[in-house]
Amino acid sequence: MDQRLFEASQSGNIQLLHQLLAENPLLLHSLALDSAVNPLHVASLAGHVGFAKEILRLKPALAKEMNQDGFSPMHITSANGCLEIVGELLKVDPRLCRLKGRDQWTPLHHAARRGREDIVREIVLACPESVEDVTVQGETALHLAVKNSQFAAVEVLVELVTKMRKVNILNVKDNHGNTVLHLATWRKQHQVVEWLIGIGTSTPGAFEVNNVNQSGLTALDLLLIFPSEAGDREIYDTLHGAGALRAQDIVHSAIPSFDSDNQTLQNGPVASGPPQLRNPTDFIEYFKFKKGRDSPSDARTALLVVAVLVTTATFQVGLSPPTGLWQDTELNRNGTSGEPTHTAGSSILGSYNAAAFLVFVAFNSIGFSVSLYMINILTSNFPMQLELQICIVAMYCTYNTAMISIAEDNTRVFISVFTAVLPTVVLLAGKSVNRQIFMRIGVIGLSVVNSARRYICSN
Repeated sequence: MDQRLFEASQSGNIQLLHQLLAENPLLLHSLALDSAVNPLHVASLAGHVGFAKEILRLKPALAKEMNQDGFSPMHITSANGCLEIVGELLKVDPRLCRLKGRDQWTPLHHAARRGREDIVREIVLACPESVEDVTVQGETALHLAVKNSQFAAVEVLVELVTKMRKVNILNVKDNHGNTVLHLATWRKQHQVVEWLIGIGTSTPGAFEVNNVNQSGLTALDLLLIFPSEAGDREIYDTLHGAGALRAQDIVHSAIPSFDSDNQTLQNGPVASGPPQLRNPTDFIEYFKFKKGRDSPSDARTALLVVAVLVTTATFQVGLSPPTGLWQDTELNRNGTSGEPTHTAGSSILGSYNAAAFLVFVAFNSIGFSVSLYMINILTSNFPMQLELQICIVAMYCTYNTAMISIAEDNTRVFISVFTAVLPTVVLLAGKSVNRQIFMRIGVIGLSVVNSARRYICSN
């Protein structure tokens, strides 16, 4: 942008603007060729209403242009709080209030974040649909106002959505699954909680107080798990009066992990605040997986992580068994040291105590096989399924070969048979969907080990 035009915009000098236009009538039209910033951006930032009006009269199209930071004049003036310029921009085109800039932020988002309640009101009245716009993080203007503790803006937004009968906006969740009630409760904003609950009372069924976020928590959960002295008692009373529940109580109302609501009603208010976790067993019970509360996809991800960890641990301990491996070969008994015959790379434990080595191999192989089976089930219907199954089979063959290679001659046959048959047993047990089958695997494993022990002793 021409330096003199920039100075005129920054100072709001309309006379200099006309002088420059007299020298070059196409000055405003050539801005798109040499600069991402136009004089309307600068005037909006500086708050020069008269200059902004003159620019809009001469070239209204500049109102829609974004600068290099992804802000339009409407974004800038909404954040800065110049109501007059906002009004002039809306006269040009009311749709400017829904113009999305960087990270999908609209002018209303910026006004709400900065607490510009007069501009919030002006924008929403001019374009009621703007309250429905969300950022790339899934946040509405209400989310941003609550997150930044802009109570005046929150009050205006709550009032307007109630009048416009857009109460469903209060149930919108961000990318973390949090509604504005979650955020207000988390930040201990008692007044905001009362406003939100008040809407739910005046319009039954429109506002949901028991929404669950991606962590499986309701607003009441956030209050009870993370207590403080900042008005917890008042917030609890407000939520309780509106029928707020813990996530686990929505489906499993019979499982007590916090003080029951009946106890609170019978014994009266507790001086120390709202109900809290009383003992570690309550805490453990709360974080157990609850069907209907917790996401199946989250459970699958957690199971997959656990299965991979078990696979890694059992594979590693199989390659490095207890007491380690022999580093040399001894074919004749040494009468002075008492060492048995052995070969390099075989298990030291297997040389001294074959039965203990078989027990180790049996249970480690069961853990390894079951974890591979879990991975196969949890990744079913994944892309490149055939390649993944080839990897799983190859990994088990590698494990099988390693176990056989470190075994002594008197246990090698048993380990070969056991590790070869085990995957089939696990597969059949998994398809039966019976817990007792898995328990029987352990019993069968012990029986086989005992049989092998007898075989070794007889030989």
